[in-house]
Amino acid sequence: MAKLTSFGDEARIALDTLADRASGLFSPALRLGVTGLSRAGKTVFITAFVHNMLHGGRLPLFEAYKSGRISRALLEPQPDDAVPRFQYEEHLAALLNERIWPDSTRAISQLRLTIEYETASAWGRWLSPGRLSVDIVDYPGEWLLDLPLLGKSYAEFSADSFALAHAPTHHDLAKGWINEAESVNPADAADELIAQRLARSFTDYLRAGKADERALSTLPPGRFLMPGDLDGSPALTFAPLPKLKDSDFKPGSLAAMMERRYEAYKTHVVKPFFREHIARLDRQIVLIDAMQAMNAGPDVVADLERALTDILSCFRPGRTNLLTGLIQRRIGRILVAATKADQLHHESHDRLQAIVRRLVERAMERADFSGADIDVLAMAAVRATHEATVRQGKEALPVIVGTPLKGERIDGEIFDGETETAIFPGDLPKNPDVIFEKNNHATEHFIRFVRFRPPRLEQTADGLTLSLPHIRLDRAIQFLIGDRLQ
Repeated sequence: MAKLTSFGDEARIALDTLADRASGLFSPALRLGVTGLSRAGKTVFITAFVHNMLHGGRLPLFEAYKSGRISRALLEPQPDDAVPRFQYEEHLAALLNERIWPDSTRAISQLRLTIEYETASAWGRWLSPGRLSVDIVDYPGEWLLDLPLLGKSYAEFSADSFALAHAPTHHDLAKGWINEAESVNPADAADELIAQRLARSFTDYLRAGKADERALSTLPPGRFLMPGDLDGSPALTFAPLPKLKDSDFKPGSLAAMMERRYEAYKTHVVKPFFREHIARLDRQIVLIDAMQAMNAGPDVVADLERALTDILSCFRPGRTNLLTGLIQRRIGRILVAATKADQLHHESHDRLQAIVRRLVERAMERADFSGADIDVLAMAAVRATHEATVRQGKEALPVIVGTPLKGERIDGEIFDGETETAIFPGDLPKNPDVIFEKNNHATEHFIRFVRFRPPRLEQTADGLTLSLPHIRLDRAIQFLIGDRLQ
């Protein structure tokens, strides 16, 4: 990461860290980053995390809660006034009232959850205020994939983009843009209409790769798909050019204009995002939709592995001591969680977790990643199904029961979005290496993925409405913040 930041960047990061530490002397806070690629469930995770903390969820593996040391949890105004608030109440209403999944993360947002607790030891009770604010920072994983661009020139970015576009998973989607790009001469005079046409064609290719049926992960620049108030700006009106030579970058050329806009994108979009948000994180959870990637085949699994490698290489892992921690911030714990475990019977959860562990190990090797505690987990922040057994002749089949989303289909049957259905999802392979084998589409014979509506909340015999059900959300919370509530 050293080459991605200048001395000036590091100085500003140090000043920001010092200001954060000063404000936290009497009000301890922990910054938790939540990210993942599209459809991985970031919004659902945060909503379920907060809901279970506020309403006393079923969290037996969260030690401070299990031992009765948490007196209350509450939402407070967030510390960063320039960052939009995570719309917890709106997302919760979508889950509970409409039984629809909330909209995906489109921009950065933040929420402060404050936990009041009793420390585990008498000595700790004397020293600790028994209060921790968890500042949850929600941001799109696609933005994180932009950070490696800080270490690349425009020519390197262009070469990498064309190499990726010719990969088997991307080539059919990229044909239109490749033809457009190869029809221009980078050394010709800069032309705004050509720049707009190439940027639009490049963006169409990136957008096609994010469609459900493709589920591709490595598609920077991320802001091309989520432009916000930068839509139409020169900083987002560029595209890679093929077979660039030094002579193409003469003043006034198309290549020179594209290079200038690429550098503006890094300066005005990528660097501030890293400095103001990523460099200030203490903990991080990365959510991945491994099952959708497996459903699409080994090439898409390899694409997810590349994305995970790039994501891990962007973080600043490690530990700090009392002195260095005043000006340095490092991510001490990272959790990589495969979401939507409720789409499988629990007998396959260990296999899903083994596949994710293999993914993470391979990504860590490629990213030369070390210095932080890292764990993997198969989870569902909101459990949309329950398990049952059905008999098929003399055989008992373990099934999952839920309400498939309208339009979902299995074996020609199209679901109406209202009818509860029992589905045999199949089993993941015992050997996780099978998932990574080229030209091996064995998962098509192992598993059937169906997307379900959020569940109706259960009630106790006394009429008490329970909190959102989950799978291993408590284990995730324990890993991410449990040590800070000792």
